[in-house]
Amino acid sequence: MSLLEPITIGAYEAPSRVLFGPHETNLAWGRALSERHVAYYERRAAGGAGVIVVEEAAVHPSDWAYERSPLAVQCAPGWTAIAEACHAHGALVLAALGHSGGQGSSAYSQEPLLAPSRVPEVNTREVPKWMEPADIATVVEAFGAAARLAVESGCDGVEINAGQYSLIRQFLSGLTNQRSDEWGDKTLFARQVLETVRTAVGPERIVALRLSADELAPWAGIVPEAGAEIAAELGAWVDAITVVRGAIFSTAATRPDGHTDPGFNLDLAGAVRAAVRERHGDRVPVFAQGSIVEVGQAEWAIGEGRCDGVEMTRAQIADAELVTKLRAGAATRIRPCILCNQTCQVRDARNPIVTCVVDPLSGYEWSDAAPAAVGSQGKHVTIIGGGPAGLEAARVAALAGRSVTLHEAKGRLGGMVNLAAQGAGRGRLAALAEWLAAEVERLGVAVHLNSTPSVSELSEVPGDVIVATGSVPSAPSYQVTRTATVLTAAEFLAQGEAALPGDPVVVWDPIGGPIAVSIAERLAWGGRATTLMTPDNIVGNELSRSGDLAPANARLQQAGATLERRTLLRAVKKGSVEVEDRFSGERRTIKAAVVIDCSHRLPDEALYRELEGALNAGHVARCGDAVAPRTVLEAIREGRAAVAALDRRVALSDGVPMGPEPLAGRARH
Repeated sequence: MSLLEPITIGAYEAPSRVLFGPHETNLAWGRALSERHVAYYERRAAGGAGVIVVEEAAVHPSDWAYERSPLAVQCAPGWTAIAEACHAHGALVLAALGHSGGQGSSAYSQEPLLAPSRVPEVNTREVPKWMEPADIATVVEAFGAAARLAVESGCDGVEINAGQYSLIRQFLSGLTNQRSDEWGDKTLFARQVLETVRTAVGPERIVALRLSADELAPWAGIVPEAGAEIAAELGAWVDAITVVRGAIFSTAATRPDGHTDPGFNLDLAGAVRAAVRERHGDRVPVFAQGSIVEVGQAEWAIGEGRCDGVEMTRAQIADAELVTKLRAGAATRIRPCILCNQTCQVRDARNPIVTCVVDPLSGYEWSDAAPAAVGSQGKHVTIIGGGPAGLEAARVAALAGRSVTLHEAKGRLGGMVNLAAQGAGRGRLAALAEWLAAEVERLGVAVHLNSTPSVSELSEVPGDVIVATGSVPSAPSYQVTRTATVLTAAEFLAQGEAALPGDPVVVWDPIGGPIAVSIAERLAWGGRATTLMTPDNIVGNELSRSGDLAPANARLQQAGATLERRTLLRAVKKGSVEVEDRFSGERRTIKAAVVIDCSHRLPDEALYRELEGALNAGHVARCGDAVAPRTVLEAIREGRAAVAALDRRVALSDGVPMGPEPLAGRARH
């Protein structure tokens, strides 16, 4: 079997064994699916995904887990539009249906959470309502009604969630089902839901199941052996099963970042597949979920019989054309998922739209056009800086038909991404730099390494200039004596442990981001006496966005790092640092041979300022850290935007129309 082979699911055949799984997007308008969803899913279908599973819709108003959570009764027009768009490319479309139960939120519904037992929600500590028989009957009926609506709206079937954030899983698990009545039968609720759904959609439509087969809580939760048996039992009502892991105490483990090895669920999926096949033969294909982002690993998993298909959601957020490129023999051109989780996990009170660090077009298909030549063919652009912003600008400019020259001051392309990849658990960042460098080479960009052209030289070159010169360190916010040793994060990552005069090492982190945490982890696991110091109440505060906050704190303590919270760095001296308690003002001295400062950086804008007004015929733009130092996402997004800004000027000056306005993004009614 191969990823590219068709797969039979119920009465249907999917054109490939690659599934684009359900995930929060924040693309909804209110609680309805929108035109933004249509564009998002159609791009993956056009890219070759065999099965598209639409963002989960709550089957009942009692479930409102996040503000833009779709509600099934409002999704019919959206399901119809998505199905029509994706069917045109041959993909199957399933509507994900679920109820979050005790893992939901009462903030929006203003109603109590519903759950099998009164087990508090882990994050909010909210105690749910014990579901009475009438509550249970209502939710079961709601699953059936939602499933019927989905297939009547044009979907090929439904996927029922018994994975993370799932009332069904809560009934299946001893962690959350502590009942002594008939509903203490762990599979009864799931069986009734699936029976009702099957009756609602009929025998010809697909009923798939998303199942957590390991809750990572062996004291009371679903363990792999039980998960396989549950899958075999419930396989009687379903046409496919996707295997996931995690529960109330392990939400970050369901879709972890790069600190967890890709394909972590493959053994679990293999055990489930074996149990399902023993009971049902090959009638129920099993899909594996779990950081499967490499085509080679996906092919291996199918070939070795661990699964029949693979869910490659984040991989297709990073590159919607993954399957198409693989079919064309262009696997090396697949844009890599770096498993950072920084912008594709969006269950966040700020309601960010799903997107991708390596492809900012993801999630914005409705408003952002793909690179295209707009009156710029043959025009020249010079790009200063070979970090992610400069490389993306070069790539997009070349795709738009420009001739491109890129100058990089160092001897290697990639900029700060190469350095960040030296931190613990961040090695996959290097794949992004390598991909960008390979793309600019493929597209014929003239690259000059160890090159820093002057303003006068640039003034003599025809065409436009894009400045992507990155950032420089900011001045320290603390006193530093002449004999003290202070390194910036970039200096340490470039030079490594050889730059350290000795122990202990203090890592100063006023940002709360991944850089300091990854440096402290690297040092602590390497046996260095390491203190990570932050003014925040918790280390790595910003890691909550990627789901790595709790895991990072656990890893640091397991590595033996000392965590200094609510602490301000006031002075660095030879052999020690003076610190201040942020709340009490109490000062004390801590031993330190060296401080690694992970503070904010400042834009390196000197060249840009000199170039303003110096170009005779061209325009100058800047992007990425040269504007304001932020993340890789902004660097790549602004690299693309800088080219678009120049092209807009070209289009206006040459009288070329700019094309249609973006989609309005209204919900269908």
